[in-house]
Amino acid sequence: MIWYLLRRLLQMIPVFFGATFLIYAMVFLIPGDPVAALAGDKPLSDAVVNTLREQYNLDKPFLVQYLLYLQGIFTGDFGKTFSNRDVLDVIAEAFPVTLKLAIMALIIETIFGIGFGVIAGIRKGGFFDSTVLVVSLFIIAVPIFVIGFVSQFLLGVKWGIAPISVGSDTSIQSLLLPAFVLGLVSFAYVLRLTRSSVAENIGADHVRTAYAKGLSKPRVISVHVLRNSLIPVVTFIGADLASLMGGAIVTEGIFNINGIGGLVFRSVQISEAPTVVSVVTLLVIIYMLATLIIDLLYAALDPRIRYA
Repeated sequence: MIWYLLRRLLQMIPVFFGATFLIYAMVFLIPGDPVAALAGDKPLSDAVVNTLREQYNLDKPFLVQYLLYLQGIFTGDFGKTFSNRDVLDVIAEAFPVTLKLAIMALIIETIFGIGFGVIAGIRKGGFFDSTVLVVSLFIIAVPIFVIGFVSQFLLGVKWGIAPISVGSDTSIQSLLLPAFVLGLVSFAYVLRLTRSSVAENIGADHVRTAYAKGLSKPRVISVHVLRNSLIPVVTFIGADLASLMGGAIVTEGIFNINGIGGLVFRSVQISEAPTVVSVVTLLVIIYMLATLIIDLLYAALDPRIRYA
C-alpha cells in the first residue's frame, strides 16, 4: 500500500507541472494589456506603467514569468492580485463558498442519482425506467445556464420559494437552489450510470446464486448487486467534485455567488495569471486527491481488487 501511494504521488508531479504550465500559457496568450485593464479609463504615465510591469513581472518573457511563479509557489508566495492583495487571501475568502456549493451539489446528485438509478435498474423496461431515462436525457441536452435562468425565474421570481441572488449570504438555504442547478447535469449522468450498472449486475451468476441460497431480495440488492454496481459510479462522483468546482463559474454568475467561479472569471478578463493559475492548481490537487481516494475505495467495494 505504501509503495502504491508513493507511485501515485510521483504520477501527480508531471500532472501538476503540465496543468500549471498550460493554464499559465493560455492566460499569457489572452489578447490585451493587463496594465491597461488595470488602469481602466484613466491613462497612466510611462513611469507608472513601467513600475507595474516590473512589479508583476510583465516585462519579462513568458517562460521567466512562469518559472518565477513556480518559485513563489514552492516558497509559499502565490503573488499579489492587481488590487495589491495576496492571492492566497483572495482564494481563502472565495474557496469555502464554492467548496460548500460543490459539496451540496455532490450530495444532491449522489442521493437522488443513485436512488433513482437503482430503482430504474431493478425495474428495467418499466414505466419508471423509461420516464427517468427520458428526463435525464432532457437534462443533459439542456445547457446549464438555461436551467439556471429558468429555475431562478420560476422558483425565485414567480413563486418566491428561493432567493434569486445569493450575494454575501452563503447559508445552506440560500445555496440550495444554486446547488440543485449545479448538480442537476451530474445527477442525470449518475442516474443513467447507476441504472445501467444495476441492470447489468442484477442478472449476474453470483446474484442468481444468492437468490438460490434463500437470501432476501433487499439483502441481495444491497450486498451483491449494489456494491458491484457502485464501482463506476464512485469513479464518476469522486472525479466530479473538482469538475463541479470548476464548472461553478456559470452557476455562481447567475446567482451572484462570491466564490471561485466569479474570482476566476474576473481574473481571466484582466489577464491576472497568478490568481487564475493558483485556483486551477488548487482544483488539480483536489482532482488528484479525489482519484487517489477513489482507488482506495475500490478495495472496500470490490473484494476481488482487495485480494489482488
